[in-house]
Amino acid sequence: MRWVGIVLIGALALLQWSLWFGDRSLPQVRRLRAELLAQQAANLAAEQRNAALHDEAVDLRHGLQAVQDRARRDMGMMRPNELYVQVLPASAPLPPAASAPR
Repeated sequence: MRWVGIVLIGALALLQWSLWFGDRSLPQVRRLRAELLAQQAANLAAEQRNAALHDEAVDLRHGLQAVQDRARRDMGMMRPNELYVQVLPASAPLPPAASAPR
């Protein structure tokens, strides 16, 4: 009877070993679930970025206003007789002062 108890405890220990330390253990499942959630969040962010880029591409193909806005923002282009005013946030460093002509 004593041997039967030892064999049953050994079998139970072997079954528990794979549950806690095997290839499909509970800690590994938790880690994989966390990785899955992180990947899903990254995929959602990429989908949103792709949608924004798609919308911008459509605007650039079909609208003159989008092209003008992009030229102004990225290349600093202005129309003739147009005044350019740049408002910097208070935390931005000041631009270097222009030297006076001599």
